[in-house]
Amino acid sequence: MAAASKNGMRGLNDDCSDAKRRKVNSDDSRYIAALILARGGSKGIPLKNIKMLAGVPLMGWVIRAALDSGVFDSVWVSTDHDEIASVARAWGAEVHRRSPEVSKDSSSSLETIQEFSRLNPDVGVICNIQATSPCLHPHHLKEAVEFITKEGFDSVFSVVRRHHFRWQEVEKGDGQCTKALNLNPVCRPRRQDWAGELCENGSFYFTTKELLEKGLLQSGKMKYFEMKPEYSVDIDVDIDWPVAEQRVLRFGYFGKDKPEVVRLLLCNVSGCLTDGQIYISANGEEMVSINTRDQAGIDMLKKEEVKVILIEKDPITNALADKLSQRMGCPLLQKVDDKLKKVQELMEKKRMEWKEVAYLGNDEADIKCLELAGLSGVPMDAPTVARNHAKYICRNAAGHGAVREFAEHILLLKKKAKSQMEQDRICRNTF
Repeated sequence: MAAASKNGMRGLNDDCSDAKRRKVNSDDSRYIAALILARGGSKGIPLKNIKMLAGVPLMGWVIRAALDSGVFDSVWVSTDHDEIASVARAWGAEVHRRSPEVSKDSSSSLETIQEFSRLNPDVGVICNIQATSPCLHPHHLKEAVEFITKEGFDSVFSVVRRHHFRWQEVEKGDGQCTKALNLNPVCRPRRQDWAGELCENGSFYFTTKELLEKGLLQSGKMKYFEMKPEYSVDIDVDIDWPVAEQRVLRFGYFGKDKPEVVRLLLCNVSGCLTDGQIYISANGEEMVSINTRDQAGIDMLKKEEVKVILIEKDPITNALADKLSQRMGCPLLQKVDDKLKKVQELMEKKRMEWKEVAYLGNDEADIKCLELAGLSGVPMDAPTVARNHAKYICRNAAGHGAVREFAEHILLLKKKAKSQMEQDRICRNTF
């Protein structure tokens, strides 16, 4: 069926015995697939599923969580749109090209999941993950799937606890009185005295093939999985975007490698630090333009003991290279034809691992480094071939603040990780 994805998972026509061995802590022999629905015709926000959220395509957050959970034999994106399909593959998912019959505005999620199930009869359990839930973590999926594989439940879905008082809706202008649905107005409970109510948050739905064949997503032995409110983000309208971005920066899942270990930033000169243009004076002198914001970003990293090295593939004059190096306060490596080889030499010399390296690139020559680096980014105006392999896509263009933005992203993740480590330390010492 589908070719192997970047994380090594294979299509359903491959030997299922390998698939069984890949499952984490499971004696269940059923093939378990994750399915992310991402139709191209979103009415609220056009192409919402691949719109950048905190430097990552929206659905990239849940693809990464699903792949890193280790509980799925394959991870799929169901779409009818070429660009969404391209982004899905770039992030390691396989693609189910849904039919026109289930791509209409009136089509339900259940119909699309049923089509996938019919076309993939070997799949015994499907987890429908909502692309608009960017704070989903691998541990949510690991814990939830065990209700299926170890405790024999037929459907498991995510919920969040809400403390909302609900009232009956009435028609406007008819004078009808409303009434409370879940409280006694005479004796309103305090928040701390009321457990609240469990509401679906839409993050994910596990269900069996047998239920889908009956036209059901939730039935049989049902179990809910409660997620904390901070992880229950659902983006419906454009106004939610800034709020969701702040939430995901604080509570989102950024991958297996901890960002606090980053010790080195490698940054391209042309197409990252500069806009790629070289100016030539009347007497033949070469000049480039740099942004003071980018210089400030490099200074910020150095203050936090992150070493910065500039890389340039195209030849520039020694005088210009020396001036750039002096101005930015960091070494500049010239005429680097094989960037991967050069970076590996630097890592070996400094005894570093890839997870300790951040890389800001902008073109095809940077792809391998972008894939391997613990943190990687590209400017807003980088070619698609580079954008598809970066973990972070800047909102700023090359030469216009992209370096500063990426530096702030690195430092934000380091701060987030250090805060979590301190919280873990407090918890260990307290309990």
